[in-house]
Amino acid sequence: MKDAALKPGEAGNNAERAGVLLPLPLAGAYDYKLPRGVAARRGLVVTAPLGPRESLGVVWGKAQGGVGDNRLRQALPLAGEPVLPAGLCDFIDWVAHYTLTLPGMVLAMALRSRQAFEPEGHRIAYRRSDAVPARLTPARRRALDAAADGLARSIPQLAEDANVTPGVVRGLIDAGALAATQLPEFAPFAAPDPDFAPPALNTEQGLAAHLLRGAARAGRSGVSLLDGVTGSGKTETYFEAVAETLRQGRQALILLPEIALTVQFLDRFAARFGVRPCEWHSDLSPRERRRAWRAVFKGEARVVVGARSALFLPFPALGLVVVDEEHEQAYKQEDGAIYHARDMAVVRGRIEHCPVVLASATPSLESYVNAASGRYAHLKLARRHGLAVMPEVRLIDMRADRGEVGTFLSPPLREALAATLGAGEQAMLFLNRRGYAPLTLCEACGHKLTCPNCAAWLVEHRYRRRLVCHHCGFETATPPACPQCRAEGTFIACGPGVERVAEEFRGVFPEARLAIASSDTLHGPAETQGAIRAMAKREIDVLIGTQIVAKGHHFPQLTLVGVVDADLGGSEGDLRARERTFQLLHQVAGRAGRAEKPGLVLIQTRNPADAVMQALAGADRDAFYEQERRYRQTAHAPPFGRLAAIILSSPDGDAVRAAGRALAKAAPAARGVKVWGPTPAFYALLRGQTRERLLVQAEKAVDVQAYLRAWLGAAKLAKSVRLTVDVDPMSFF
Repeated sequence: MKDAALKPGEAGNNAERAGVLLPLPLAGAYDYKLPRGVAARRGLVVTAPLGPRESLGVVWGKAQGGVGDNRLRQALPLAGEPVLPAGLCDFIDWVAHYTLTLPGMVLAMALRSRQAFEPEGHRIAYRRSDAVPARLTPARRRALDAAADGLARSIPQLAEDANVTPGVVRGLIDAGALAATQLPEFAPFAAPDPDFAPPALNTEQGLAAHLLRGAARAGRSGVSLLDGVTGSGKTETYFEAVAETLRQGRQALILLPEIALTVQFLDRFAARFGVRPCEWHSDLSPRERRRAWRAVFKGEARVVVGARSALFLPFPALGLVVVDEEHEQAYKQEDGAIYHARDMAVVRGRIEHCPVVLASATPSLESYVNAASGRYAHLKLARRHGLAVMPEVRLIDMRADRGEVGTFLSPPLREALAATLGAGEQAMLFLNRRGYAPLTLCEACGHKLTCPNCAAWLVEHRYRRRLVCHHCGFETATPPACPQCRAEGTFIACGPGVERVAEEFRGVFPEARLAIASSDTLHGPAETQGAIRAMAKREIDVLIGTQIVAKGHHFPQLTLVGVVDADLGGSEGDLRARERTFQLLHQVAGRAGRAEKPGLVLIQTRNPADAVMQALAGADRDAFYEQERRYRQTAHAPPFGRLAAIILSSPDGDAVRAAGRALAKAAPAARGVKVWGPTPAFYALLRGQTRERLLVQAEKAVDVQAYLRAWLGAAKLAKSVRLTVDVDPMSFF
């Protein structure tokens, strides 16, 4: 497709024929003819017939030919002939090529519905009129007083402002005291002011901000790793690069790994720039997403804060990309078009000729190595902002300090909790395990309750009285008898989840105000932010949560963090397990002591001699990273080698296994390439699909994509078998 691409504005030899890419799982562009006088500009958005229906499409290149005019169907440009930015088109091509994804599937992430190109609708609002109602109750008087400022409000808005019911407002409308007026469907995005509230930066922040401002001013591609300890003010520092980007008249994109972090982040942004930025994430309604897409496309949205899919928005003047918490695994999209947003952000910055900032207290090993080698600029913030200092970290050896059988809070942790609560301070207990217990088994015969659709245990959620599979969503009540031995009343809960820790905590500290924070108890960003604000207002004494509480939150009175089981995730059988464990626990520990009061972190572990635990206790992050770097280098693993995973899945287990053997046998021999497998996936049964994996390991210089295309392009698989390619896999499940 690239050979046939048009340059922006190029019509080609035959302006009435063009290759049109559709946002569908298709291998390439289809030939269409355009109306006379319409130039076949790359990026031109059209409607194109496909079978009996019409689809949005984009002119992607020159027509391939081979189809006569009489058989060629016509594509029509949308009103105003909108054109996607050239940088976005090139980015889509790059992502499709790198990830071995059909280009139409990548386009689907960038091209919204046709309604995004249509003018916004209108909404009805009401203003005070000159008429006076015959009956003037106290509630009506309050509503009219609220409307006296002349601003137009919706019925719910006016009712809320006046503290009356919507019925009171409707009565005033019927009486003619409020007059209707049409307003745009949405208020336009206000422009952030780069000079609204400049922060007072310390010396380290000031130097890093100076370099980032210079990169934004120069308008050249390049990557900076903003590597700062938790609480060092990384956000305020890269906000200075955003401010300079605004001064240059360009747009900025800030990626966040979790939607739950968005609201708190938006408050910080508004405090710095005077207004909130444009948001982009899955919790927006379809109308809000269309509005945001349209505002980005028109250049009205100057700063966008969003999840990983915001990378595919149509920025006409992108001048900066920031990836906050760049190490987070949430940036990896595992289905559909499989890509890593951090890596693709670097690519988009290169295509758009703009700087990219990667920010983290615990960088990914890939970014750490790139910074150490000089490929990325390395900007360090080694101390916390203001008077805050890093917390003290202590290890609790659960082999010696376990406490009573059946309890999960060790005596030292209980003592620390008592001291913290007695001092009127706050604490956080962290356990990265949802529900009440991860395993339910029969005490009589040892039978484990497992999901019928997945090779996974059912997790007990005692508050809901359900057993749940966290992979496919299957749930059921606990059976009255063991399905294996038919014994009744013999099921026992094994291991703790956050609900079980909360139960134990309540038994020891019944007067303390407690909240549980996990994806089971907090549904969506609004509820999550409600819990975070309650914690910030000191309406909660102890927050017990999963990784949802591990990052991005600032609680000035939080002085104690207890990690209930630090050994979870340390032996997942993949090369990044130790790195992820360190990053998560370091981020959790970083919630303590972020203000003037010193913090204490207690980590419960059965393996205190482990390198991860020693690095946490000794505050020696770089020594741990160097150890991991040497291990990866010896193993020729990323970032010193290349990996690509091939996942085969089907409801027919025999077909999957046969396909795996045939595929492995057909793997071409190539210098610097090894193919491992097939072998059953970690979850060999997932959502009713039997799964097998193969792994391609290659030297750094090998073109893995070319190898995979040559190999997989000739593969003949049963129709029931699905093949998925994951270039640069992050997990091995």
